[in-house]
Amino acid sequence: MFGIRAGVRNHINLRSRPALAASAATAAVMILAGCGDTQVAGGRHMQPLSQRVLAELKAKHMEKDSPILVRIFKEEAELEVWKQDDRGRFALLHTYPICRWSGGLGPKIKTGDRQAPEGFYTITPDLMNPNSSQYLAINTGFPNAYDQANGRTGAFLMIHGGCSSAGCYAMTDEQIADIYALAREAFFGGQRAFQLQAYPFRMTPLTWHATATRRTWRSGK
Repeated sequence: MFGIRAGVRNHINLRSRPALAASAATAAVMILAGCGDTQVAGGRHMQPLSQRVLAELKAKHMEKDSPILVRIFKEEAELEVWKQDDRGRFALLHTYPICRWSGGLGPKIKTGDRQAPEGFYTITPDLMNPNSSQYLAINTGFPNAYDQANGRTGAFLMIHGGCSSAGCYAMTDEQIADIYALAREAFFGGQRAFQLQAYPFRMTPLTWHATATRRTWRSGK
């Protein structure tokens, strides 16, 4: 299912990339309940990194296939891609404005509440969906072990294109093409999984104080 790779014509040697082989098989049957169904991707999942991204990587001394980490901040409507540089340290590569997210601040509790999830999630190649009807999509992996232990329900909560959300984090098609390609290249480089950190807001002293003040006011204490 994965297309052209540098130095390989038409198909990736999936036997040498078992995790990506599993991803391809999973994506072939995945149905994106709530965030759109599947359709033929037409090769968009193998678009090369844009010249802008390549220029940023070069300026920040990062290889295109080095490991990544993704952070989301709901209240600020921002998605950050962090990447390992040539010193082995993670640094911020780029901040993308989130086009739309649904619900309010706070975690997803149950199916149908239209809440975008919050928490720490592990993204593996099988969660990459090249066949999303929302251009491209990456499954957040909700519910994680903590969500399940607390009885939270829901499935197929995505970061996807299309700029329309029903419990997902929606980006523009151009943005998701970049994010998807960065994740894809990290997997090609040998990263087996990357962490997605989804926060209600940036955890600063000011935001914590504001949150505590709101809670005190609501409780009347």
